[in-house]
Amino acid sequence: MSLFWRIFALNALVLGTATALLLWAPVTVSVPVVLTEAIILVGGLAVMLVANAALLRLGLAPLERLTKLMTTVDLLRPGQRLPARGGAEVAEVIRTFNAMLERLEQERVAGSARVLLAQEAERRRIAQELHDEVGQSMTAILLGLKRAADEAPPPLRADLYEVQEITRDSLDEVRRLVRRLRPGVLDDLGLVSALTSLTEEIATHTGLKITRRFDADLPALGPETELVLYRVVQESLTNAARHADAERVTVALRHTDGRVMLAVTDDGCGIDAPCEGAGIRGMRERALLIGGSLTISPAGGAGTGTGGGTGTWARTGADGGTETRTGTGTGAGTRTGTTGTPIRTGTRVRLTAPLSGKQA
Repeated sequence: MSLFWRIFALNALVLGTATALLLWAPVTVSVPVVLTEAIILVGGLAVMLVANAALLRLGLAPLERLTKLMTTVDLLRPGQRLPARGGAEVAEVIRTFNAMLERLEQERVAGSARVLLAQEAERRRIAQELHDEVGQSMTAILLGLKRAADEAPPPLRADLYEVQEITRDSLDEVRRLVRRLRPGVLDDLGLVSALTSLTEEIATHTGLKITRRFDADLPALGPETELVLYRVVQESLTNAARHADAERVTVALRHTDGRVMLAVTDDGCGIDAPCEGAGIRGMRERALLIGGSLTISPAGGAGTGTGGGTGTWARTGADGGTETRTGTGTGAGTRTGTTGTPIRTGTRVRLTAPLSGKQA
């Protein structure tokens, strides 16, 4: 039955019921209308309106569910679909909307792939130019400063040595930027070595205590999958250092049942899921490129993790507040805090993807 005839039938049912009541009920209407008759008529009208509204809401419920899904759907979280229930026209609208979502998700993945591949190509070009042009020029400047300092009189020599050290620090910073733009170790030595180098570098510059847990028997991964995993770890560690006020971070990489799982867990102040910036959305887009799924959740909460073991950890803040954490296993536990120190829930970024990956 079409939507038109469904609504027509619902209204006809209400009006027919009202007509039958008027025909067989002992109700008369005099002229002029007396108060009791007016009360009965108004009451009957109210009953008809309520019944009509209830039946229409029941008949249009599938459209309301479709409207709710339309307002909450996120193309970065694929797979959200609505069961095609209801009348013929309603079910057809839902099926059409689901098909539209499928096309939009595919187009979003393809468009994001083109953008991210262009971004990586630009990163590679800039890194190459920094290495070949700026790096070589600064190396030549260092050599010239060394020769000038060796031949300069003592008062000037100290100044030249100072300038030489500043130039050397700048050259080290340029090299660090080159590694972050395009990690050559990822192409040369693989993902594990690249992640090891990345975590050590970030730990040195930020003071984070980073623990690595990589499976020893990780299979070979495709270049796209390795690059996505590397970028997700890079963005997660950057967020932990800049925004989470974290002290400890764990980077875990393992595989099971034909899939690779990456988890980055910190002990920082947590994150509000609705407040996702460009960095997190970029991670979600990268995950979609290799057919993976990315979740961001609080790291706290009771539970059992890998490794086993129990313990209690406490810390007292400078303002007199205290914070206590107890838990079982790795990456699990509960935290309670008293006035003076905010409760730190931590954040866990988890990326799960097929071993082979897929490129849009």
